[in-house]
This record gives sequence, structure tokens and C-alpha cells, in this order.
Amino acid sequence: MSNAELDSSKNSELQHIAFIPDGNRRWARKRGAISTLVGHRRGFDNVKQLCVSLIKYNVKYATFFCFSTENWNRSKEEVSYLMKLFGSVFDDADNFLQDNGIKVETVGDLSQLSQDLQDKISQIKERTKNNSKITLICAVSYSGRNEIVRAVKKIAQDVRDNKISIDDIDERRFESYLDLPEVPYPDIIVRTSEQRISNFLLWESAYSELIFLDKFWPDFTEDDVRLVIDDFSKRKRRYGK
Repeated sequence: MSNAELDSSKNSELQHIAFIPDGNRRWARKRGAISTLVGHRRGFDNVKQLCVSLIKYNVKYATFFCFSTENWNRSKEEVSYLMKLFGSVFDDADNFLQDNGIKVETVGDLSQLSQDLQDKISQIKERTKNNSKITLICAVSYSGRNEIVRAVKKIAQDVRDNKISIDDIDERRFESYLDLPEVPYPDIIVRTSEQRISNFLLWESAYSELIFLDKFWPDFTEDDVRLVIDDFSKRKRRYGK
């Protein structure tokens, strides 16, 4: 049995790791890059590599905070680059996703994206829907507050349409209106470079373990995956008890 298999056998409870990949631009500046945008390219490449690493540890879900609703306020140059980068990633990733058994899902308000990018995302989700080694969840045009507001609006519409009554609404019912209600909530949230949640998976992270690493996202490696999983194995989750 490999070391990865040994480690994963100790962590049968661990299904879902969510990442806040921070520090792409600072990583590029530190290396004297002509443009900090190259840090984003390196950051996206790292997501692909880490999905393969996570498969080795039997992690079934990996969520990456790719683009927040607040990121729309960045410079037009940076937003345009990131949108093109998303498109190129989905264009280039098909064989990689299929070869590695990676299913793609998304959370966020995709209506804010161009129709071309929305179509690409729909197509890659359809083509990978039967893959089962790991589910890669891209949080795009996402914020935790926005997801909750959108869920409330859907509930209000169903109440108005007499599909449900106010008395039907409890936590379980509310959860069913979130973006991916069938996905288990993150066991761990990992953030690089900073120590904040930054409006990420606010409902879903109520009992997630938090791990903050003092390194830029492009420098996050499979060795760090091992450290995160080993750290998780030593923690006792109490769920408020």
C-alpha cells in the first residue's frame, strides 16, 4: 500500500476539501514577472495538478474559489484576462478531465458570465457528468452571501407559487435551494497566503475545519496536500457538541 493510501485510510471521514487559492499576483511580483497576470495562469495550472494529487488520497470533492462576485470590481484588464483564462482552461482541459476521471461542477451566479463562457461550462459539465474519481467544483462569480440571497429568492418564489408553505421552511429545506445541495459540505477549508474566509461557502462551512498556510497559491504542492490531510486526521470534530 502506498503512503497516500495509508494516509487516506486514516481519513475515511474526509470527502471534501475547499480551497481559497490566494496570492497569485504577489507570487508573480515576487518573481519579477512583467505582468502579475501570469500568476493567475500558474494558479490555474496548479488546480489541475492538485486534483490529480487529491485523487490519490481518495478525496471525492474539491472546490476552488476561482472568481468572486467582488472580483468584478477589479481592473477591466484583469477581469478580461481571467474570463479568457477560464475559457482557455475549459477548451484545453477536456482530455485531461476525461483521462483522470474528473467531473466538473460549478457554484455561483453564472448569468454574469458571457454566453460563450456559459456555453463552454455547460458543455464540459455535460461531457464529464459520468466521471467519478473526483468532482472539481469551480466557484465562479461566487460569494457566500450571494448564494444565500439567491436561495432565499427561490424559496420566496416557491412560497408565492404555493409550491411550499412558510411552515415547510427549515434548515434542511433551505439547504435544498443552495447551488449544489447534493454535495457534502467541506470537511476542510484551506486558504493560502491570508487568514480570512472572504465570503466563501458561508452556509456550507459552519463546521468545516480551517487551515491557513503561509505561502502563495502557485507554491502549494502535493506535499502540502499531505500536510493538510495529516493535520485533519489529528483533529476531533465536535459539530458544536
